[in-house]
Amino acid sequence: MKALDSNTLSEFGKSYQSKNRDVVTNAIIKNGLHAIAENRNAHQQNIFAFSNEIKTGKITMQGRSGRCWIFAGLNLLREKMAKDIEMKDFELSQTYHMFYDKLEKANYFLENIILTRKEKRDSRLVMWLLKDPIPDGGQWDMFVNLVEKYGVVPQNIMPETYHSTNTLLLNRLLSGKLREYAMHLRNASGESAAYEQKMAFMEEFYLLLATFLGEPPAKFNFEYANDNDEYNIHENITPQQFLKEYIKIDVSDYVSVINAPADDKPFLQSYTVDYLNNMVAGKPIFYMNVDNETLKNLTLKQLNEKEPVWFGCDVGKWSDRNSGVMDTETYRYDQVLDVKFDLSKGERLMYGDSLLTHAMLFTGVNLINGKPNRWKVENSWGEKAGNKGFFVMSDNWFNQFNYQVVVHKKYFQQDLLTLPDQEPIHLPPWDPMGSLALVQ
Repeated sequence: MKALDSNTLSEFGKSYQSKNRDVVTNAIIKNGLHAIAENRNAHQQNIFAFSNEIKTGKITMQGRSGRCWIFAGLNLLREKMAKDIEMKDFELSQTYHMFYDKLEKANYFLENIILTRKEKRDSRLVMWLLKDPIPDGGQWDMFVNLVEKYGVVPQNIMPETYHSTNTLLLNRLLSGKLREYAMHLRNASGESAAYEQKMAFMEEFYLLLATFLGEPPAKFNFEYANDNDEYNIHENITPQQFLKEYIKIDVSDYVSVINAPADDKPFLQSYTVDYLNNMVAGKPIFYMNVDNETLKNLTLKQLNEKEPVWFGCDVGKWSDRNSGVMDTETYRYDQVLDVKFDLSKGERLMYGDSLLTHAMLFTGVNLINGKPNRWKVENSWGEKAGNKGFFVMSDNWFNQFNYQVVVHKKYFQQDLLTLPDQEPIHLPPWDPMGSLALVQ
C-alpha cells in the first residue's frame, strides 16, 4: 500500500492550477453544480406532448415516505375502476396497505431471525437482516401479496395520517423494537420458546402500528357521488369483496421483467432474491431478465392497449425533480468538471453505482416513425414536482436507468412464454436486484 505524500499532493496541485479552473470552481462553490451544468436543450427537447397518452386521475402524494411502489400499484388498479364508476379523481387507500405491509414484514423478519438462530450474530446474513428490518420500500410481488391477501379499500376509508406520510420516526422506533425482539428470539431457550415469544411480540407490534396508522377496517360502506352527481352506496363490504367486485385487474397475471445486463445474470433467465419478501408464504420475488429492446417492446405493447405500466428505475440519476425532465443530457457534468463518467449500465449495477430506487407508472409515449423518443411518467410526489406531478423521460434515459417493468403475460413473445414457469436462480439478499423502491 502506498500513502499520499507531500510531493504527490504538490504535483496534484500543480496539475489543477495548470488547467485554469478558477472560474468554474468559483461558479460551483457559489451556485452549486446543477445550476452550472444544467442543459437547457434537454428541457426544450423533452416537451410534455405524447402521441400515445392515457388520461389518468389526479396526482397522488406519498409525502416523506418510501411507499412509491404501493402508490404506483394502486394508481394502476384505480384507473379502470375510476372510469367504471365515473369518478375521475378516485383514489385507493395507501395507508391500508402500508399497515399490512409493515405487519407482514415484521412477521417475516422475526421468522427469519428464528431460522438463522444458529448463524453467528455478526455473520453477513444476520447483519443484513438487522440492518433495515422494516423499510418503507417494496417490490411488485410484495404489492401482489398485499392485494391478494387483504384486498383494497377506498382512500377515505383509511386515509393518510401524520406518520404514514412522515415515516422517519415511525421506522426508527419500529426497527428498534424489532431488533430488540430479535435479541430475545436469538437468546430463547429453544425453537418452540422462540415461536411462542414471537406471537407475543407480534401482538405488541400490531398495537404500535394501529396507534400510528389507525386500525384497518374489517368491513365498510362504499359510499360516493360520481362525477354526474349520482349517489351510490354498497353497504357492509369487506376489502376482499371490494377488490373482487370493483377492481377488474388480476394482479397475478402481471410479471416483473428486468433489464440487468450484468455478467452474472444471463438474459432469458428468471431470478429470485433470498430473504427478500414482505410475507411468509407469500409470492416470492420473481424477475425475468431480458435485453433492453425486449423490455421496451413489452412496455409499448401494454401502453398501446391504453393500460399504464408499473416500472422501477434509478430516479436520481441525471433527472431534475423541479421540471420533471429525466434525460442523460439534463446535466453536462462531464463538460463542467472535465471528467468523463464511463460506466455502462451493467457496470453501474455490478460496481454499486446504480440500482432500482423508485417505482412509478408509464402513462404515455411519443412515437416518431414507430420508435419512442420520450415517455410520459406519472409520479407520486404531488403536483409541485415536475409538470403538475408528471415527468417526461427521454428514450436514452430509459435505456440507461430503467431496470424493470411489470406487464401482463399476454404480451409475451414466444421466447418468454416458458420463463414464468422456470425454476429461478437464487440471488443473495445484497445483490443489486434485491434493492427496494423507496425514494421519497
